[in-house]
Amino acid sequence: MVETLIPDAFTKLAYQTLQQGKAAFGLAHKTFSTRALKAAAATGLIAASSEGSSSDISAEIIQLVRGRYDQLIRVDWEDAEKGVYPRSLLFDDAWDDFAKYYPALCLDLPQIWNRAQQKVSREFAPEIDTAGLPNYYTQNFHHQTDGYLSDRSAQIYDLQVEILFNGAADAMRRRILAPLKAGLEVFKDEIPQNTRILDIACGTGRTLRMIRGMLPKVKLHGVDLSNAYLRKASQLLSQLPGELPQLAQGPGEALPYLDNHFHAITCVFLFHELPAPIRQQIMNEAFRVVKPGGTFVICDSVQLSDSPDLGMMMDGFSDTFHEPFYRNYTRDNLVDRLQTSGFVEVTESVHFMSKYLVAKKPLYGQ
Repeated sequence: MVETLIPDAFTKLAYQTLQQGKAAFGLAHKTFSTRALKAAAATGLIAASSEGSSSDISAEIIQLVRGRYDQLIRVDWEDAEKGVYPRSLLFDDAWDDFAKYYPALCLDLPQIWNRAQQKVSREFAPEIDTAGLPNYYTQNFHHQTDGYLSDRSAQIYDLQVEILFNGAADAMRRRILAPLKAGLEVFKDEIPQNTRILDIACGTGRTLRMIRGMLPKVKLHGVDLSNAYLRKASQLLSQLPGELPQLAQGPGEALPYLDNHFHAITCVFLFHELPAPIRQQIMNEAFRVVKPGGTFVICDSVQLSDSPDLGMMMDGFSDTFHEPFYRNYTRDNLVDRLQTSGFVEVTESVHFMSKYLVAKKPLYGQ
């Protein structure tokens, strides 16, 4: 017993230390980069600051967010300890390429600042072809250079998100793994090699990589609108042993798959960046392509209905990070939308700054 407990204790300590380091670095990065950008704006090197009203956050809200962060890290460790997914996933994070991509991230900050101050939201490099892409998608979400449409954007995206959430982005993504694994129990008689899972808006492949770590033999599929992000996903996923996930370019509201094809579907950090009608269309499509008895797992931002104390932060996030559909999202009823699509047994939960919905497609005859 001692021999098993000591490694567990060291692994847990290593994980906690890693997360504390990420959190500290994320805070330090945001503090110093903001000060540097404001100083540059004051000297005229970049666009002048257009700060409006104070965005100070109360001590009570800071304490609430810290408590949620600590709880997220506890649950993340507990799921690994219980064997929901291997502990190695706790250390398989987007910071491995820190030395390679952090300088590029920093060099991009002045451009992000300029777009934010000048309210520019549709600025792309001349070589980027936006023809055929939905109007809602061709934006500089988060004010980031080229939006989601360039290789440069794809290379630094995961690091940007980790810093934004103080090192908690992957821990939030991993909260989909337990309900995904539980949902597949209805198909336990299927051999793993015949089990198909789709990740809608797979981006750089972080979620698919985690699913592969938990379920090494299943067939994985990903769909995304950005060819650049799909190239990054292919690079990231090709590092893993086993069958390479099948990636396709296309919109979530018109999935290029047959009816009743997948045993489960996931969707992470997408719905807050969609107009309300497109949210409904994607849920309708998810219902169409998932098998009867299959599970649809969503991870996205918290909403006013589950986190009213964070309402001021949510409204500020919409403006600060150019999220044009976010304010509507925070007030949308996702449960009603899922039920409208035909899903049943919809459950909700919250971890840190993310909300999770798990829904089932009824079995035939139900």
